[in-house]
Amino acid sequence: MVRRKKAKFRHVKIADKKYYFYSIKFLDPTGDSGWHTVDELKKLTPSIMVSQAYIFHKDRKFTTTFASHDSNEEVFGDVNVYPTTCIIKMEKIKL
Repeated sequence: MVRRKKAKFRHVKIADKKYYFYSIKFLDPTGDSGWHTVDELKKLTPSIMVSQAYIFHKDRKFTTTFASHDSNEEVFGDVNVYPTTCIIKMEKIKL
């Protein structure tokens, strides 16, 4: 019997909890304070952005991420909260 190796994903362990690293593609509102014609306004679309971060928490409404953390304490930095409906794709990053 051949055993399949589990894919190893990039993660950090903080206070006995693993946080996995993701590439997140999401819709970001586009804004412009200038004057526009009707045709120009119809062509405006949200920007498609990509962020890479550790997933702190995810539920049906929001996904919370962090990119920095203290190695001695449970303290997080570079945090974002995304409405889950704005996320197009989330991909776990392999080692």
